[in-house]
Amino acid sequence: MANILPFRSTPQPRPAAPSPLPCPLPLLLHRIPAGFPSPADEYAESALDLNTYLVRNKTATFFFRVIGDSMTGANIHDGDLLVVDRSIEPRHGHIVLAVINNEYTVKRLHRLNGVIELRADNPAYPSLRFQENDEVQIWGVVTGAVSRFAV
Repeated sequence: MANILPFRSTPQPRPAAPSPLPCPLPLLLHRIPAGFPSPADEYAESALDLNTYLVRNKTATFFFRVIGDSMTGANIHDGDLLVVDRSIEPRHGHIVLAVINNEYTVKRLHRLNGVIELRADNPAYPSLRFQENDEVQIWGVVTGAVSRFAV
């Protein structure tokens, strides 16, 4: 089986701020249907702080900007921000940030019958398959993505 090792290099990306300033925004408790809106439900019941929502482990969480389109099937697009947590043990099916030959890549981790693959979520890209003596360095697990729409 290929070795899955944590990647440690200098300089490391900056972690999420250990104590980010709270930035609570109104959170509507009503789920949004893709149909016609109900004007009676337009009141805020609580607040949402995106730092709290996206960051589970502050000291192990990092943000990366995506370049490319190999993960569009997972709704990860060019220019999106990825939330990557290094404290999560990577498992089959996780979207991971991996390092191959000192280059970062975002792919879905597959382990089957002793074979490890990193698969794109875009059929235009081939899977990366690793053999028993190859080193695959899993840097962290992607826990979220933030997208901005062109407006």
